[in-house]
Amino acid sequence: MKERLFSIIYKYNLKPKRNLGQNFLIVHDIIERNVERAEITEKDTVLEIGPGLGVLTDELSKKAEKVYAIEKDKRIIEILKREYSWPNVKLIEGDAIRVEWPKFNKMVSNLPYQISSPVTFKLLRHEFERAVLIYQLEFAQRMVAKPGDRNYSRLSLMVQSKANAELVERIGKGAFWPRPKVDSAVIVIEPKPKEERIELDENLVRALFQHRKSTVTSALKKSAHMLGIDKERLKRLKYILNSVPYPNKRVFQLHPDEVLEIQEFLKREKIIYAEVPQEGF
Repeated sequence: MKERLFSIIYKYNLKPKRNLGQNFLIVHDIIERNVERAEITEKDTVLEIGPGLGVLTDELSKKAEKVYAIEKDKRIIEILKREYSWPNVKLIEGDAIRVEWPKFNKMVSNLPYQISSPVTFKLLRHEFERAVLIYQLEFAQRMVAKPGDRNYSRLSLMVQSKANAELVERIGKGAFWPRPKVDSAVIVIEPKPKEERIELDENLVRALFQHRKSTVTSALKKSAHMLGIDKERLKRLKYILNSVPYPNKRVFQLHPDEVLEIQEFLKREKIIYAEVPQEGF
């Protein structure tokens, strides 16, 4: 596999674009393990973001009924069309954050680091069965951090409100070409049953975690402007602040269901609107 990858690189004199996060995975064992973790069968439709030089795409095509691969770099699209003849792979040229995703039930990708967050939250707005994704190690550790942990963040809370995420493998820099500056990790994501998912107001979560080490009341007071409330509601917020659930708990200790309680209280008091925004995170 590695030989084929580098022969393609030399053949097209390919220079990876750092601004697109092009670090190609060159260790076949990792690719095989991720395909196995996804438990792909001939009934599955798989989405891949950033196919690179097609080594993962090729393995996916052997297992799945259909593979959709979204690639922003036109050069890569042309290379893949010339080098492979997959009957069940559709290449989609475009920005994965902006283009409409086709229907799929599984996702397997070595994600470009700079789009990890928007792609993850776009994924969580879709119905799917399982995703096996490679992230920057630090990002992966934040995804799986538990309330009270040093790495627990807005990302941790928002992911865990809708899905179960597990860090299953750490990957060293040498598994990629060119070598990135940081290690990576594999995360397996499975959405929670619909009845267990918690819909949180992103503006509220953002306002709270702007001051993650502060108490809930202190964080709300400091970040009230981030809730988009008018002067009248701001006065009311100050008046009812001590009645907010978990007033003295530190933000980084909050579980998703506790944030939901805070959210419902602020809705009842008409501090924030009833609708939960569904845009990006």
